[in-house]
Amino acid sequence: AVVSTQSTGNLKWRHKLLLPTIASLPILMVYYVTYGNTTIVLPLFPHLFRVPFIDLGVFYYVYMGMLAVFCTNAINILAGVNGVECGQSIVIAVSILLNSLLNLNTECWSDHMFCLYLVCPFIGVSFAVLYYNWYPSKVFVGDTFCYFAGMTFAVLGILGHFSKTMILFFIPQIFNFILSVPQLFRMLPCPRHRLPRLHAEEDKLVMSTVRFKDSDLNILGRICLVILPPLGLVKVTRNDDEYITISNLTILNVILRAVGDTHERTLTVYLLIIQVLCSCVAFLIRYQLVHLFYDD
Repeated sequence: AVVSTQSTGNLKWRHKLLLPTIASLPILMVYYVTYGNTTIVLPLFPHLFRVPFIDLGVFYYVYMGMLAVFCTNAINILAGVNGVECGQSIVIAVSILLNSLLNLNTECWSDHMFCLYLVCPFIGVSFAVLYYNWYPSKVFVGDTFCYFAGMTFAVLGILGHFSKTMILFFIPQIFNFILSVPQLFRMLPCPRHRLPRLHAEEDKLVMSTVRFKDSDLNILGRICLVILPPLGLVKVTRNDDEYITISNLTILNVILRAVGDTHERTLTVYLLIIQVLCSCVAFLIRYQLVHLFYDD
């Protein structure tokens, strides 16, 4: 429903948040019927108070619904460059594949076998799409693939019962979303398209920008422009006493700010390297550092 509506209409962001929420209801119903467990294990520290578990009840379903919304939109807002959408989806899917293979000998083997049934065909399809979507692209995936991939990951995380591990595989997407919050929630002006801009003469991508009046900023926007520039997350240019130009708040612009103007294919490679490194960090957290906070 989300894909078909987005393909035929001009959806606003509030609709993109609402529709995945509705679309996640069948998944939550299947979870309720087949599993229904809403109890989570707390870290070691609360065990000092003899509270090793807590039953979240309906709030656990709220959390899973929010996970579905996040997955479907996280890839969609980190897009617009040839190969980025498919590439990041393949890295996440391969990470899920490896995670499932590592758990086939555990008591949850059936859940991970279910994941293998879904993620293997997804990887095959995504590689086929990437072949035509890689620079120079012959196929543009648009929102259709982004929502398809995101909802696939949501289904795997919820029905495969490893939603917390799934979140670890989305570290770049989480960073991109948090960085985008000031623009998405209108603390700072947000153009419709924030993807990097092509410098045709040099055939390179440069940071996209947005220009606005200094007087139009609210207090939250001014706070953002105090905090973000020293962190190297945004470039601010004061054209005169009235107007300000800032780079759009996306991880793609952060990469371009760090390495300079670069070719579109190279930018995609940089992002995929970051995605792979973050997946390695996710596995380190899941299978090594986790023992510092949870009992075996």
